[in-house]
Amino acid sequence: MKKSLIAGNWKMYKAPNESVEFVKILAKNIRTYDDRDILICPPFTSLFPVSEVLSKQKSLKLGAQNVSPEDEGAFTGEVSTAMLKETGVEYVICGHSERRNIFGESNSVVNKKVKKTASAGMTPILCIGENLEEREIGRTFEVVRSQIKESLDGFEQPDRLAVAYEPVWAIGTGKNATPEQAEEVHCFIRGLLANLFNKSLSESIIILYGGSVKPDNIDSIMRQKNIDGVLVGGASLKVDSFVRIVDYKI
Repeated sequence: MKKSLIAGNWKMYKAPNESVEFVKILAKNIRTYDDRDILICPPFTSLFPVSEVLSKQKSLKLGAQNVSPEDEGAFTGEVSTAMLKETGVEYVICGHSERRNIFGESNSVVNKKVKKTASAGMTPILCIGENLEEREIGRTFEVVRSQIKESLDGFEQPDRLAVAYEPVWAIGTGKNATPEQAEEVHCFIRGLLANLFNKSLSESIIILYGGSVKPDNIDSIMRQKNIDGVLVGGASLKVDSFVRIVDYKI
């Protein structure tokens, strides 16, 4: 049975000491589930100390927020897949909307990161989604189609892939797509994946929703047929709210 995935993206919050203390408390408050995996994605500087804490328990998995598309070399400030893999990272967020919109990452760059992550034995979480202007003029499906097609061009490891739909207008704004709006796009994404690979593989790929996920909307989000989990931002920075999200009821 395919497990759901509850992922916390800490963004640029929590230095190493705070990260370690947070994870220790979180691990004590989260039980082990048979039907869901729990992932945390701390900043790069916290990955190693957090990995040492996680090595002593089984309830949490470790992810990174970004990766270089290069193996090694004179790329100041970059972090390679080999560095992440050796640190115990299992998932890598690729093409988050903040990377695309603030740092100018194109679909072609994201494509390289997705391929590099999967070939290193980790699971890329490919992020896609439209901004407010694109939604208001009815371009949601066009934008999503283009991002999926170009970001997965030539990708041959669909068994090692997760996708996160994050409507940009609902990230950090307090707004969120209704569960029905999110489900509509998730269903569309599932169809795109079926066309790229095949129906069976598309059903096995986890599709997450990311956009102001909170304790008070998690249950209704997770009741949707094609939503297999969530990518949580701000609500993953507090133990109580993240524990409630992880403990969703459907």
